[in-house]
Amino acid sequence: MTTNDAGQPRTPPTDPSADPFASFRAAVEARDPDAAVSLFAEDVRFASPVVHEPYVGREPLRVILTAVMDVFEDFRYTAEFGGPDGHVLQFEARVGDRRVEGVDVLRASDGILTELTVMVRPYSAATALRERMAALLG
Repeated sequence: MTTNDAGQPRTPPTDPSADPFASFRAAVEARDPDAAVSLFAEDVRFASPVVHEPYVGREPLRVILTAVMDVFEDFRYTAEFGGPDGHVLQFEARVGDRRVEGVDVLRASDGILTELTVMVRPYSAATALRERMAALLG
């Protein structure tokens, strides 16, 4: 269940633009990296599942989201969890013949997304993701 800052249940908005988490989900489901990136602060921190140091800034996030939307096949969100500290979107996809399960962990401040952390499993899928992303990004 999603809650507001006071910890009370929050009804999901019918207009995703009223909620940055819903807007992010809608942008990703529409395969629109520009719309997704526009929801983030200029100094967004993106923690990749396959790179040690986080990326900082909208442009690196745009490049990575664009590439991952090409790499992930049959992508779909399967669950959603929210609380006062952030929001989690659980997903499934494929990378080649590997099934991927993962989560997007989002944090926001004053309605602006500030952090995105992505975690994926199993290891074989993370390895396939790393290899495909490296080939696209050089």
